[in-house]
Amino acid sequence: MKTHLKDTMVQAASTKTHSCGIQIAWTEEASAELAVSSIAAALDCSKIAQLLVFFSPIFPFDILAQAFTAEFPDIPVAGCSTAGQISPDGFSDAGLVAVAFPKKGFRVVSKVLSDIHHLTVERGAEIVRELRAQLDKSPQSPNLNRFALSFIDGLSNCEEMIVSALGWALNDIPLVGGSAGDNMLLTRTAILHNGETHQDAALLMLVETGYAVRTFKHDNFEPTDKKLVVTASNSELRTVLELNAECAAYEYASAVGAPNDGLTPMSFAAHPVVVRIGGDYYCRSIQKVNSDGSLSFFCAIDDGVVLTVARARDLVSSAEKELLRLDRDVGGLDLVLGFECVLRRLDSETHQTKHRICELYRRHNLVGFHTYGEQFNSMHLNQTLTGVAIGGEEAACVR
Repeated sequence: MKTHLKDTMVQAASTKTHSCGIQIAWTEEASAELAVSSIAAALDCSKIAQLLVFFSPIFPFDILAQAFTAEFPDIPVAGCSTAGQISPDGFSDAGLVAVAFPKKGFRVVSKVLSDIHHLTVERGAEIVRELRAQLDKSPQSPNLNRFALSFIDGLSNCEEMIVSALGWALNDIPLVGGSAGDNMLLTRTAILHNGETHQDAALLMLVETGYAVRTFKHDNFEPTDKKLVVTASNSELRTVLELNAECAAYEYASAVGAPNDGLTPMSFAAHPVVVRIGGDYYCRSIQKVNSDGSLSFFCAIDDGVVLTVARARDLVSSAEKELLRLDRDVGGLDLVLGFECVLRRLDSETHQTKHRICELYRRHNLVGFHTYGEQFNSMHLNQTLTGVAIGGEEAACVR
């Protein structure tokens, strides 16, 4: 299929239609207008109820939003910028990936949460009630499943507060999602919603379907006996000044056997730190080392927190076990929407397993994006893969 944009011939993007009716389209076109036009040329727009897009931060955000409005004037469009897209062709820093929910078999409602630093539990509950009411307008079949998707400004430093408020209000509806990224530039991310882009914002989507679904979280690390106690921090900035009463960067480097002046995102990906909550370990990923030797984190951090240095298990084999489990749970995977920490991607590059993990995701139909943090119910996570698995046949609820 081909279309025209300002007298320029545009080749349609790559596309794939799944048994559940969801269409996936992806392109690495460098121009915002041409990228969106190529996506529109590849999709059967007459069947789309909601378009979900994950896009490179290289695009001018306002121009991208205008292009979607022009190409999809009657279709709701929502999404976010990324630290890399995951398509059937593998990982990419360029272009965009579009997930087109069909009119048949799915109902999707969404709302932007603005000024998220001042979000209250009451306001979160009000938004959830509003979206639930929209879904409840039509009679609900007993076999319909619901799940929630959240996409949050990855530089806002307040994901924990948001997912806590939303998770409480959603109650029986499972939530998964990711924090918007900007290819590790750490300067500006964007939330897109119906022709407008937003910063300091979040996007909440509720999805209802008759297909079998299963939300999940997965990581590939295990704790060691090395402990790092946060003895000085700036919780508002998510910055640790001291670990074990020593300069944070130096103490971390010593614990993981890295040179003091050689810490990079690759180092943090290879040597994650975790905290124990309720018997389980959760990763608290380091974002960067600062000039004063402090460490900035992708998640909330505070004095007294005990961090445990973790070692990574094989990324590919552990992910394969999880995807095979999901395949059994939904009676055959048709599509997986996945939200994966950018540090897992860096880890795959460090250990030269990127081609293997891309092939694994392709075989199991996983698409999505690389994040600055992941959400699972009321938890904000790091160095994790979260998402929702969708089966290819309509079935009873398996969340």
